[in-house]
Amino acid sequence: MPAYAKASKAFGFCDKTGFRYKLSDLVYEYKDGTRTGFRVGRDVMDPDQPQNFLGRVRINDPQALRDPRPDRFSQGFRFSYPALNADTLEPFSGPPGLTASLGTVTVTTT
Repeated sequence: MPAYAKASKAFGFCDKTGFRYKLSDLVYEYKDGTRTGFRVGRDVMDPDQPQNFLGRVRINDPQALRDPRPDRFSQGFRFSYPALNADTLEPFSGPPGLTASLGTVTVTTT
């Protein structure tokens, strides 16, 4: 292989801006994961965006369960809030041992 010079004092020009940079500060530009051939300064380089690779990465995120089984202790349990009978405006009786109250409401009309 041919040997290259170290280029410690060499300079080059940015293909994007035309500014002069040290040759070691010029980097290759990438677009969609492939090198474009441009050498640009580190301060003006746009990193390749991750959203350009959405179809290339396989994503497996299963949501459904095969043969799910419900919790057997919650079957048949029914919770109802106390409500008013629309005809008599008296509270319904709830399940035995269950009481709840929300407070009182005062309505004043003039």
